[in-house]
Amino acid sequence: MDFKDFNFNPDLFEGLSAMGFRDATPIQQQAIPLILSKKDLIACAQTGTGKTGAYLLPIMNMIAGTEERHNNTLILAPTRELAQQIDLQVEALSYFTNISSLTVYGGGDGIAYEQQKRSMREGVDIIIATPGRLISHLSSGVLKLDQLQHLVLDEADRMLDMGFYDDIMRIVSYLPENRQTVMFSATMPPKIRKLAGTLLKHPEQINIALSKPAEGISQQVYLIHDEQKVPLLSSILKTDEYKSIIVFASTKEKVKNLGKVFRNLGLKAEAFHSDLGQKERESILLKFKNRQLPIIIGTDVLSRGIDVEGIDLVINFDVPHDAEDYVHRIGRTARAATKGTAITLVNNRDKRKLASIEKLIEKQIERMTLPEHLGEAPLESAAESSERPMRQDKPKRKFWKKKPAKNTGS
Repeated sequence: MDFKDFNFNPDLFEGLSAMGFRDATPIQQQAIPLILSKKDLIACAQTGTGKTGAYLLPIMNMIAGTEERHNNTLILAPTRELAQQIDLQVEALSYFTNISSLTVYGGGDGIAYEQQKRSMREGVDIIIATPGRLISHLSSGVLKLDQLQHLVLDEADRMLDMGFYDDIMRIVSYLPENRQTVMFSATMPPKIRKLAGTLLKHPEQINIALSKPAEGISQQVYLIHDEQKVPLLSSILKTDEYKSIIVFASTKEKVKNLGKVFRNLGLKAEAFHSDLGQKERESILLKFKNRQLPIIIGTDVLSRGIDVEGIDLVINFDVPHDAEDYVHRIGRTARAATKGTAITLVNNRDKRKLASIEKLIEKQIERMTLPEHLGEAPLESAAESSERPMRQDKPKRKFWKKKPAKNTGS
């Protein structure tokens, strides 16, 4: 089903087109009409099914048709990482609209906290938040949600597993009764059904299974130290074996850096990210589709949006946060019963994530041997105790976009 069949707001549709989105996934085909009709919804869908777009697109379409400035939509996520991923999609999809957004999670500095407070007072269309930090704003009286129209709980089962039930119920106590509530969960245990029964009114239900990787994909893993990654990719990418290549990285900053590194190595590569203008993004995608550009580098947003046949190599520069995202990333190759290769670089910190991927796809991925000139690889052993890398310098992020002031005339 083509996205144009939903008759979205022209500015929102322009953002979809600029990002390369064309066909709706099964969860999007089912959920978008229900949410547009303002029904409550509980959907069982994995991350790799396109669930984020399934709720963002209809809600953003409803917001794009109004000029009101108030806290319209609240999206609750279990982790800062997921909140950031949702924020990236909102930012990309809202590029041509006047929709404003704000992310709220712990760990920021005092300046970030003050920016959040200022945005909340002025009113913001979409708030993406983790429960703990949101409660602190609600308790202080800074955040008012009495006019909220849409509540979304993303990865609701994960939130309950992390002990957020009481926080969720406390947040809901600040919300108006007359609202639309949408809940997405990867699983549907009794505790999720109980929560749905408490929060949702006569909900519609959707259940979408995550498909396994295509048989035509040759999946490979290199156990590797971080300093060996670029030299390995240099040796792989400088061969003539692969003609159309996507490299996935976890953050926009890493995507930008890899673009510079690859070009310095003499590789014809472009970084694709939301900081680029529309014409730049369209130009990169067109060159990639027309085989004028052999290598494109992007985040998971690209994995959901790109629709290009004949991609013969997908590289995961680092392991995706969610196992389902791995399935979606490598699904860019071996389409329409063709063959393709997916290479994943796994350092010690990412071994637990690799185990989660192999559990999901019910298969052990082939281990490849590093070339001798790169030195020894890490041993195949348990992951280091520190699963998450230390983040020293956090880049400044845009916390909100103001709507243009109305021209009242005279």
